[in-house]
Amino acid sequence: MTLPTPRVAWAAATVLIVTNVYGITTARADETPSVPPGTEATASAPVKVDPNDPDLKLPEGATLAEPKVLDIKQVVEDEGGEERREDTNADVKFALQAEVLFSKDSAKLSDDSKARIASIADEIKKQNATRIRVFGFTDNLGSSAHGDVLSRQRANAVQDVLDEELNDAGITYEVRGYGEQYPIADNSTETGRKKNRRVEVSFPRSEG
Repeated sequence: MTLPTPRVAWAAATVLIVTNVYGITTARADETPSVPPGTEATASAPVKVDPNDPDLKLPEGATLAEPKVLDIKQVVEDEGGEERREDTNADVKFALQAEVLFSKDSAKLSDDSKARIASIADEIKKQNATRIRVFGFTDNLGSSAHGDVLSRQRANAVQDVLDEELNDAGITYEVRGYGEQYPIADNSTETGRKKNRRVEVSFPRSEG
């Protein structure tokens, strides 16, 4: 399925770290999830810099800051913000708003939403990815406990479709529900809450 004409933005992002889970073909969302990948500190710079190198022309008494490595992130979002894709040199992440996947307060997928997930499965095949993360999130309306349960159920539903589409026993999944934690927009507006009600699917980019 082809995304609508995108708007592209560039930003710095940290390297996502993948947790490898072995021997699992059908994953269930963890009821006590850890912090999502993507919040870790950036990796150390691969090239050592000599602060005493005369070519650096530092003022007397000045020192270099600790070197960091920053990935370039490409963000593509469809016109309505219903689907968002983020690419770094290490990972691909899709974020789908809950409204395009589920009815209100439901974890049942429609046929149209299954087609959207199938298009993500096609990209997973293209990248030859074998480790996939599926994370569910909600807004801050209602109780936190209800949001935790609903986000897990929605993550499980999306993972079920991916598993069916990919049909590959060599793929491992990390499936979690974070409820209202880790919002990406302002929960004080309905526009922001719509963005926060989402399911994210992420996986490593192919090195080829």
